[in-house]
Amino acid sequence: MIYLLDTNAISALMRADARMATWLSSIGVDDRVVICPIARGEILFGLERLAPGRRRAELEGKAGKLFAILPCEPIPAAAGDRYANVKVSQQRRGLPLDENDLWIAATALVLDATLVSRDSDFQSIEGLALVEP
Repeated sequence: MIYLLDTNAISALMRADARMATWLSSIGVDDRVVICPIARGEILFGLERLAPGRRRAELEGKAGKLFAILPCEPIPAAAGDRYANVKVSQQRRGLPLDENDLWIAATALVLDATLVSRDSDFQSIEGLALVEP
């Protein structure tokens, strides 16, 4: 099984969140945990916004370590098709999502990955497998 980490899941790993650590220890040895460029970019954006100093340097170090061990899957071309379908479906149902969240969801759907996120907005996306550690 492939697990795609949302931005908040990556942040939880950076904070050494106990629930996230418990979830990670429960996945199978043949399972893959990956990130995508969108979540990576959101983490890097958050770091760039921090004032230079010890806290920023510490978080940059943690992010760097995670990025070194978590494969960053490219966004497949087919994710563009899924993005369009998901966005229209969500809008028609009155449940619009943030653009980055739409792309992350579309990527998970195309990769046939389970999205790891604490963002309840993803629950409304049809066909999206979701884990909320």
